[in-house]
Amino acid sequence: MATYNYTAMNEVGTKVSGTLEAETSDGARQILSSRGFIPTKVTKVRGEEKAEKEGLGNRMGRVGARDIILFTKQFATMLRAGIPIIDLFQVAESQTENPKLKRVIAQISKDIQEGASLHQAMKKHPSVFSPLYLSMMRAGETSGALPQVLERLIYIIDHEEKVKKDIKGAMIYPALVTIVLTGAFFFLEIKVVPVFAKIFSRAQLELPLPTKICIGIYSFLSAYWVYLVLAAVALAVFLFFYLRTEQGKYTFNSILLNIPIFGDLLTKAAMSRFASIFAILQSSGVTVLDSFTILSGTIGSAAMSRQFDGIRQRLEQGRGISEPLREAKFFTPMVINMVAIGEESGNLEEMLQVISDHYDDEVEYAVNALSEAIVPILTIALAAVVGFFALAIFLPMWDMTKMVKK
Repeated sequence: MATYNYTAMNEVGTKVSGTLEAETSDGARQILSSRGFIPTKVTKVRGEEKAEKEGLGNRMGRVGARDIILFTKQFATMLRAGIPIIDLFQVAESQTENPKLKRVIAQISKDIQEGASLHQAMKKHPSVFSPLYLSMMRAGETSGALPQVLERLIYIIDHEEKVKKDIKGAMIYPALVTIVLTGAFFFLEIKVVPVFAKIFSRAQLELPLPTKICIGIYSFLSAYWVYLVLAAVALAVFLFFYLRTEQGKYTFNSILLNIPIFGDLLTKAAMSRFASIFAILQSSGVTVLDSFTILSGTIGSAAMSRQFDGIRQRLEQGRGISEPLREAKFFTPMVINMVAIGEESGNLEEMLQVISDHYDDEVEYAVNALSEAIVPILTIALAAVVGFFALAIFLPMWDMTKMVKK
């Protein structure tokens, strides 16, 4: 089988393009004709070019949340319109701009033609479709309510993307200020302090404590900078590999969750994610045990994921939902009590939606609170750095001025 690039016209006269596999160029044209396309150009892709393109695409390609949302919206719309699943994926392939997603859609279409279910075909691409997405697709296929499930998926992906953007947006300013502060500190230590240290040494002044500290830091950096760089590189390499391990992720997430203000924000975001995903899974017919398995892989925190593993084990013992949640570490009293009410009244899905809406507001409030708390902290830190160097330089200068006057 060889790979061919093609350009063709579809049934409505729109120009489409893509790739397909066939024995010969005539075979490729026949395949296009069977799909309802009128081929205008078919060219064979050389083996080396294909391998290079695919290798580069796999390394560099990325399918973002926006791409997945657009694909899912197109999928749901065409499915409701009654378009056959094979034709649906062919249209989606021609309309998708993301190169990696285009290749994935083409492969899914091929697998479905060979007899795979939608869930099985998508499961081969875990870098594109999350465990939540795959589980929802399986539930939609099983229940026969795939269009409704797709609508819920669009909501949850869009909702999660908004929460992530809000948190990232709140962290941009403090990150930039921290980088600037660090850069200014090292610049002053390396470039400014040595110049004044020589002047003060020639004047044989009794140096104040801030100046002694500055000169001591400079001397230390000058003598051991090679070792410090090597230690920093070694630490970065260690953290890079350690944070990829389960224990490393657990430790890092546990530290983040215990940081004042920021940890509270992450906890509220996790509660919102838990409630919204759990509600959608329940409305889609996914069992409670399967729901907690999915939640364990999609909650976004290794520390909380371990809690879900423990909760699932207790659920298997028939202890209900609220009691295992009460024994877990990170669940808030409101979540526990609302879930208990939902269990007792038979309105668990409704209660979960209430929790999700509440914590959406809480996350927004927490993001604003974090921004308001960080600004004065950074202002104080900036003032402290500037004040420290000002004292270190101007106190001896003041003493030199008094000596000149005498």
